[in-house]
Amino acid sequence: MRRKKIVRDTRETQIVLALEIDGTGAYEIDTGVGFLDHMLELFARHGRFDLAVDCKGDTKVDFHHTTEDIGIALGQAFRESLGDKRGIYRYGNMILPMDEALVLCAVDISGRSYLGFDVEFPAQKVGNFDTELVKEFMAALSRELGMNLHIKMLTGENTHHIIEGIFKCLGRVLRQACAIEEEFADEIPSTKGVL
Repeated sequence: MRRKKIVRDTRETQIVLALEIDGTGAYEIDTGVGFLDHMLELFARHGRFDLAVDCKGDTKVDFHHTTEDIGIALGQAFRESLGDKRGIYRYGNMILPMDEALVLCAVDISGRSYLGFDVEFPAQKVGNFDTELVKEFMAALSRELGMNLHIKMLTGENTHHIIEGIFKCLGRVLRQACAIEEEFADEIPSTKGVL
């Protein structure tokens, strides 16, 4: 089973995160940040990942540490669950519509981290969530997982819709990339023989 539990305990956040890659999309999320809870629920459901997150963070300061540290823990959980990445498709991509918003997302689970983030949010906040934190989350996730992650907003007017499209699209492309290619299940998907 490709699953992992991560416990991250710092002066800024205390996180317990459990991930099962080959799940059903079940989730139990309590980050202390309502909008982030909603986005992680969408990510889990659309990726068909079972995801549990409990976070106690310094939200009295702001939501930065909570958001970034959950990205760190989630990236670690994926990396450790995938092991040597034997048999995975490795790549995933999609263009996803969310009402008036249209988002492109592409990933390569290569062992090398890179974030291409070409998104301009019309609003600085959704509720009390700073929209710039979406990039911080994605940077932490791609770095810890060892993944090339490209996110591009093709069009969009409503900031909530744009971010929702990003998280749904990310869930679906990670599902593609993590899936086992049955015909090559015993092979590392690289000419190097290692990822």
